[in-house]
Formats: sequence, C-alpha cells, structure tokens
Amino acid sequence: MDNTIVGKKVLIHSYKHDGSIHRCWSKGLVLEETDDHFIVINNRTLVTESDGRMWHTREPAIWYLPKNKWYNVICMIRKTGVYYYCNIASPALYDGEALKYIDYDLDLKVFPDHNYRILDEEEYRQHARMMGYSERLDEILWKQLDVLIEVAKAQKGPFSESFTKDWYHFYQDLKEG
Repeated sequence: MDNTIVGKKVLIHSYKHDGSIHRCWSKGLVLEETDDHFIVINNRTLVTESDGRMWHTREPAIWYLPKNKWYNVICMIRKTGVYYYCNIASPALYDGEALKYIDYDLDLKVFPDHNYRILDEEEYRQHARMMGYSERLDEILWKQLDVLIEVAKAQKGPFSESFTKDWYHFYQDLKEG
C-alpha cells in the first residue's frame, strides 16, 4: 500500500522539548518526500500559536524539512528576494496526522544578500534550563547551527539560487494543471 503524502495538503505541527504544542500550520502542500527530506509549500496559510493567536503567512514559502538533520529552512519568496528563516529543530517526521518537529528556539535568518543573523539565543537558554536539555542535546543543537551557517554561506542545498526558484516553478506548473 502506498501511503505517499506527495501532492497532499498536510498539517504541520511544531512542539517544544517538553511535548507542548508550539505552533500549527493549517496546511502545507507536500511537493516531495524522499528518504532524506520533505519539501512543502505554503502560501497564505493559517498559523495558530500556542496561546491561540492566529495569523496568515504573507508570501509563498518553500519549506525544506530534513528527516535526518537538526534544522529546517523556510524559503520566503518576497518581491525583494528570498529570505530564509531557519529553525534549529529535531528532524521532521510524518505520523499520519501531521508533519512534526521539535522547535529548539535557536533560529537563523538569512537575507537575500547572504548576510545572516542568529536569533532567539536568550529564549534558547531559558528553555534549555526550564526543560532540562541534556549536555549532549545542547552540543548537537549548537553544532547544527554552525553547520547551517556554513551551508548558508556556501549557498548550498536550500540556500542555492535554484532551489527556491525551481520548486516554486514546479508548484506553479502543478497549480496550472
């Protein structure tokens, strides 16, 4: 039996280390699933925060969710270029209900000119203390941030010029039938 989710709209759930829900996306269209990753697009998607606040994404975004790396990358397509919002997070999985991952607060924002900024370090430290991240987990997460920065600087993987463009064209072709 083929349980592929390619071509289907799925929920996306982000959790915190303690298992509490962090954020939910009402739908993401799965463009590809391999043994290594999911590629999803969302556009004007309803997002619900853990406190009940709701908002819609503003622009189309290609979302790279690896199954074996401790990060994911949202490639936001804006008039001024592609902006990348990267979550340091557990590897993604699909459990039949939703695509899921644990968000570890540390974020990397990469701008169209390839400059970047590390975000939410203090929030990470607070949650690490509150939720008791192990020393080993802390090492993994900081190391993955370093790896992610290197991949962004090298403009490889989801940061390559063609990645977002090719997947967005694929989505547009799909939409047009």
